[in-house]
Amino acid sequence: MTLKVDCDVIQADGGTRTASITGAYVALYQALKKINKLDALNDSVAAVSCGIVGGEKYLDLDYEKDVNAETDANFVMTGSGKIVEIQGTAEKNPFSEGEFMELLNLAKKGISELTTIQNEVIKCL
Repeated sequence: MTLKVDCDVIQADGGTRTASITGAYVALYQALKKINKLDALNDSVAAVSCGIVGGEKYLDLDYEKDVNAETDANFVMTGSGKIVEIQGTAEKNPFSEGEFMELLNLAKKGISELTTIQNEVIKCL
């Protein structure tokens, strides 16, 4: 089964793509529950942005940090920690493998927190 979910982010301070992905999972869960097709879902999915600004690593870049980032990346992962997509760009300076791993670890932490929130929300549906 292939489904397309169209998302509109009404208000944001950066990270609209990642917010759309994270929210779309909850909307999809709700829609599939309504038609009794939850078995179509294999796992949850969430996304975060990470970046390096002024030499510091950040999770969930706001607009100001995003436009000033030396490096930024979006990470999309499943609730079980599998990687769906990674998109990273050296906006001003190339980044090292070690810095990439630090960003990946930040992303894992953020996605774990988002997965917990998603699970709390869908329990109420």
